[in-house]
Amino acid sequence: MVEQTLKGSEEAFRQLVLKYQTPVYRLLLRVLRDPTAAEDIAQETFLKAYRALKSFQPERKFLSWIFKIAHNTAIDSMRRKRLDTVALETPGEELPGPIARLEDPTAPSPDGVVQGRDLARDLTAAVECLDPLYRELVLLRFQEGLAYQEIVEVTGLPMGTVKTRLHRGRKQLADMLAQSGWDR
Repeated sequence: MVEQTLKGSEEAFRQLVLKYQTPVYRLLLRVLRDPTAAEDIAQETFLKAYRALKSFQPERKFLSWIFKIAHNTAIDSMRRKRLDTVALETPGEELPGPIARLEDPTAPSPDGVVQGRDLARDLTAAVECLDPLYRELVLLRFQEGLAYQEIVEVTGLPMGTVKTRLHRGRKQLADMLAQSGWDR
């Protein structure tokens, strides 16, 4: 699709946007905490990507490349507006109702649902309290599922720094969750 876009195909670029708009928006929403700002930055990200498409190296993953652009654009925006990150759980997310759980024997027990909800709440609060140096890396690794090398490509940090900050971020999360009563 990249090659077709470089040859002038608007449809190919439209397909790229359709394929990657959700992960880019989701990442930006987690970082910026504002759906409107995330939409704006996502559009800006794809505009920048279109303009810089000639610099894309086909041996790299397109997702890592577009995440790097989104990351840099979000950082620039946060510097201008001083925004925080967003919770791991999006508002309005609801678990299935009791009828759906009764119909599904593999569904978690009510106690499990409550415990999961409590853990999600405490984990979200802990992630929000993480040092910003760790928070973005933790979100990229565990929310977006990026590999270490992809995080290196997105953030531009050295591999050792990524590993160290992820280790420290996980330790800080574990400590905060232990203080909230969760067993390590």
